[in-house]
Amino acid sequence: MAAIGTDTGGSVRAPAALGGLAGYRATIGRGNWRGGAHLSVTFDTLGWLFRDLEDAPLLAAPYASVQNQKEIRFTRFAFLSDKFLHDCEPEVIEGFRRVIGELRALGLDAEPIDPEWWNDSIDIFAPLQASEAALLHAGNFDRFEPSIRDRLKWGAGHTSGEVAALRQRHTDFRARMDEIFAAHQLVLLPCAPVARLAARADHSQTRSRLLRYTSPFSLAGVPAIAIPCARGGMQLAAARDFDEPLLALAARIGARRNAASES
Repeated sequence: MAAIGTDTGGSVRAPAALGGLAGYRATIGRGNWRGGAHLSVTFDTLGWLFRDLEDAPLLAAPYASVQNQKEIRFTRFAFLSDKFLHDCEPEVIEGFRRVIGELRALGLDAEPIDPEWWNDSIDIFAPLQASEAALLHAGNFDRFEPSIRDRLKWGAGHTSGEVAALRQRHTDFRARMDEIFAAHQLVLLPCAPVARLAARADHSQTRSRLLRYTSPFSLAGVPAIAIPCARGGMQLAAARDFDEPLLALAARIGARRNAASES
């Protein structure tokens, strides 16, 4: 029914979208990491890959304590404007429009947003994540494939002052994301600008393209659900610790889809 996963910069959301699956990235700090290994403690979250959105509520319990659970029924959401989506493939845009329609059909009001400051997200996330990973793997860089080895060496090259400045930028970014969720409750955008990745193709620029879509939620530490579409997938995120109502909403989308397919 489901497979456990972890999501640091999108490693549940992007594979779900590219594989035609649903995915759940938990609020940062939820769950027990015993038996697991961190890559970047600041950003690592637990999650699930699964098939049916109706199963989503079942997947929150292993990561949640009773006091974390919030009870709310969402009434509104924001979606990213066309300006942000300029590099999306047409079939991804088609899926995005469909999910907007599905949420509206469930009674949620929608409003477009264009947070230009999201352009800073990769510049904050990538060096922080790399510097933390470099500390965890110090002395073992040469055991990795060249692309990962070079990223670890780059992460190790950041000074303590640079890391401190990045952490302040992260704090500021997270606060601004909190304001968005306070105003709109939910935010919707594609998990990735592409619907699939071709094997053996040149993907030297792929990571940065994907992180542009996933890193804002990673920096915010918020829960997100990956909603599968005919091609690609969408991510819907809520404020931290609103995992249960988010997964309940995902189940409503799944129920509506399953009913339509049976009729």
